[in-house]
Amino acid sequence: MPAKGADSHVLTGELLLARFEALDAFLTEHQALWKPRPFTHRQLPWEASHPELALWLRGRSLDEAESAHNQPSLLDAPEPFASLAALSLELGLVGELPLHALEAAGHRLNVDVPGRKWQQIEAFAGRLSFATTPMHWLDWCSGKGHLGRRLLQTGQQLTCLEYDPALVASGQALSQRHHLHALHVEQDVLAPGAATLLNAEHTPVALHACGDLHVRLIQLASSAGCKQLAIAPCCYNRISLGEYQPMSSSAKRSHLQLSLDDLSLPMSETVTAGARVRRQRDTSMARRLAFDLLQRQLRGADEYLPTPSLPSAWLDKSFADYCHHLAALKELSTIGPQNWSALESAGWQRLAEVRNLELLRGLFRRPLELWLVLDRALFLVEQGYDVRLGTFCQAAVTPRNFLLLAERS
Repeated sequence: MPAKGADSHVLTGELLLARFEALDAFLTEHQALWKPRPFTHRQLPWEASHPELALWLRGRSLDEAESAHNQPSLLDAPEPFASLAALSLELGLVGELPLHALEAAGHRLNVDVPGRKWQQIEAFAGRLSFATTPMHWLDWCSGKGHLGRRLLQTGQQLTCLEYDPALVASGQALSQRHHLHALHVEQDVLAPGAATLLNAEHTPVALHACGDLHVRLIQLASSAGCKQLAIAPCCYNRISLGEYQPMSSSAKRSHLQLSLDDLSLPMSETVTAGARVRRQRDTSMARRLAFDLLQRQLRGADEYLPTPSLPSAWLDKSFADYCHHLAALKELSTIGPQNWSALESAGWQRLAEVRNLELLRGLFRRPLELWLVLDRALFLVEQGYDVRLGTFCQAAVTPRNFLLLAERS
């Protein structure tokens, strides 16, 4: 449960701009620490300035990195780590939006919804308090429409927009099974026709619509005159352009330029995966890092070479075959005799170093995400909305727990 008075840290009014400007200064000043990715650099530019911190992080194990991943600010590392961690916590602090009374879910409404997803839906729905009761919910990128059905009450209407025809059909069948009057529409929300499906009577909601999808909703809903909307953003890097396009005038004035790599930083926080999934992920990364050492040697160039995503079946190959096949894929010269065992061990050693060096970037994960969400909030303020920004659940339910509530007086 949130601490008493936790909602006092919900951001509204002038606090939105004040926090944005503080975050902007923090992220801009320290971008040399969080922009370079340890995975692609053998030596990071900041290591020369902070040798004690670099040495300390490089000396830690993979297990130690794993245990600190979700809360790097608690790590007792040499300076400037502790000072940055304190600032990160202060600037990233946002309170929970207050709960409001929510009617009990209909019988078996949560059937076919994975447990954590249902928890997210319940938490999101429990924070949607508006001055005027919504009359027509619009579930944006709705999937099967689980969120919309949870929100729908007597006397209200529901429209669900979804791109995947199979999900539209499943959603329609579920709504009929629950005897709920909902319209499920097959629609690419990025297509020009999507604008005709929003009007001022709608209250759009989006729980984890990715990148361009939720940005498009914000733009269309404000143009259509929607009086209220609620958005929990996700996947800021899922955009069609190669770099970030600011939305608000405040973000447009910022000197911060964000690449797709930068935008993926907030998404690097994960809730605990199972042991098998973690082992598979670690093996894949250790092999990629070992191959990176090999390709630098083969090419005579000490620089990272991007490699494509590979099917998990590649991990069933011997390490030598993995490297031979990946080299062929990248059209590299024939690999001569190698000490495969030593190279594989070097990959695992590099993985431990990379994961620990990433803990410094981890201090900027939440501040960068909040900067991005505040850009959306400030855009909505410019469109005449009163905006409240807070969290709707604990990070263990989902790390993507920011919720924007916007309402026109």
